[in-house]
Amino acid sequence: MKPSFLLKDDESAGPARIPLRSEIPAADTWDLALLYPTPADWEADFARLQEQFPRYAEFKGRVGRSAKDLRECLEFDKELDQRVERLGHYASLRVSEDSADAENLRRSAEFENLLTKIAEAASFITPEIQAIDDATFAAHLDDPQLAEWRIRLRKIRRMRPHTLSEPEERIMALGASAIYGHHETFSQLTNVDMKFGVIKDERGVERPLSQSSFSSFLYQRDPAVRKAAFHQFYAEFNDHAYTLASSLANSVRADVFHARVRRHPSARAAALFGDDVPLEVYDNLISTVRANLGPLFRYFELRRRVLKLDEIHHYDTYVPMVSDLEMKTGFDAAIDMVLESLGPLGAQYTDILGAGLRQGRWCDRYENKGKRSGAFSSSSYGNPPFIMMNYKEDVFSDVYTLAHEAGHSMHSWFSQARQPFQDYNYPIFLAEVASTFNEELLTHHLIEKTSDPRMRAYLINRQLDDIRGTVYRQTMFAEFEKIIHEMEEEGRALTLDTFRAAYRGLLEAYFGPDFKLDAELDLECLRIPHFYSAFYVYKYATGMSAAVSLAESVLGGGKAEVERYLGFLKSGGSQFPLPTLKAAGVDMTTPRPIEETLKLFARRVGELERLLD
Repeated sequence: MKPSFLLKDDESAGPARIPLRSEIPAADTWDLALLYPTPADWEADFARLQEQFPRYAEFKGRVGRSAKDLRECLEFDKELDQRVERLGHYASLRVSEDSADAENLRRSAEFENLLTKIAEAASFITPEIQAIDDATFAAHLDDPQLAEWRIRLRKIRRMRPHTLSEPEERIMALGASAIYGHHETFSQLTNVDMKFGVIKDERGVERPLSQSSFSSFLYQRDPAVRKAAFHQFYAEFNDHAYTLASSLANSVRADVFHARVRRHPSARAAALFGDDVPLEVYDNLISTVRANLGPLFRYFELRRRVLKLDEIHHYDTYVPMVSDLEMKTGFDAAIDMVLESLGPLGAQYTDILGAGLRQGRWCDRYENKGKRSGAFSSSSYGNPPFIMMNYKEDVFSDVYTLAHEAGHSMHSWFSQARQPFQDYNYPIFLAEVASTFNEELLTHHLIEKTSDPRMRAYLINRQLDDIRGTVYRQTMFAEFEKIIHEMEEEGRALTLDTFRAAYRGLLEAYFGPDFKLDAELDLECLRIPHFYSAFYVYKYATGMSAAVSLAESVLGGGKAEVERYLGFLKSGGSQFPLPTLKAAGVDMTTPRPIEETLKLFARRVGELERLLD
């Protein structure tokens, strides 16, 4: 089945009624019977977990006594961890499919309560492993009984220099909610207390302006609507700017406090330690993007010309340049499109994915009342990597969402097939590589396949916006996080004025001399949720750069390149991220993957200029 092209639907028509969960055909839902045949089976397994977890007490005080004792403890912990993961997986998916269902909510709440008790019961394991003297620990690692546990034990052990005494760890645990209370303050203020009023859309209909609807106004064709939404939205942030600045300052202070208490040289070093990522990777990202801003400035100027604007503002950077072309694509056609694009990865990959999406019922396809918004991939060891979507046939970006989530799911599938439970779970640093890789292959496939210049322009515009939003924008965010944490570590003041000044400097650098920067845009530094959980956003930029580099390698290479990429998927969490990617053919300790991504961006800007100018 081929997708059909059509003009934009009449948006004045009212929305269709959202169906109840019970009205969705079973074939369009995920098959959670593959986790537990019935809810009663879940309840029985939950009861077994309640009976088993007190046995943790049997191991207390003897974890490091011998290799045999350590293995017995680890194997018991693994057995319960797998049961916990499966139970939690089922409970969370049930809530996601219908958050209004009382049984789903009860099941999830009971599970969370039990999880707290289990964590407390098992809390002695890591400290006892850390307390083993070096000679004994080395002997344990050499013992064949612990062969399957060497990777996990080394990862636990490397935290030893940053682990405190038992009384100190208790104080840190007790104080965590107070130390990191700024997260809740930010969330409550921005999502509950702040009111943004209403805005008339391009049809003259009043619609509420909110955190979630703000972006939809920026996609509207009428520049007056975009401008009004931007200024009205930031007026509310301006009214709360001092409170938000105080919250952000406390967030930074908490990060610095945590790093100093745990004997890290800086907050940034503490955040990167878990993935064993050197600071040079972070700095390479910033310096490489800074050296390649020219194509971004060309892209902004192209936008200004295509949208026929006298000057370009930040609120003009989201509306698509290609406006009158959409695709109507049924879900089965979307599966075909995605599988065809992933053909370079070989029959095993596409056959497994195709079977999962079709007869395997991995994917919960359509919206229903009470269902969680958005999309995700969720897995537990030995079980299907389920995908949740809210697929709409007339939203072509949902085809990309399917490819993206399928990338996560196949990463989980290959990892589970190759790695033991204790080594299969891959870190966030790697997670976005597999998903973005699939999007890159889909874009390449669709561009190669289409003969319609408008469709080609749409696809290139989409790819450019992805790179701009993920590499350029997230790198600017990462540089801001670096600057404000260094300010605190150097004893400089963190105030509304210093935040705005630091952010204004970055805006001027990353948007260029010909971009009109509204004064309110300085306040963006107070509204980005990631800034209140710092040193995470750089992973978006490095992940996409790695994905682009791997995609070009696979598409331009042969069997060896494909096998290296599949090896990356199979490695799971058995190594730290950098050696995992290096084995796949991407060295993130060098600027090259970032440079390749930005060269792709420059080439695509040139193509779009020829298509639209």
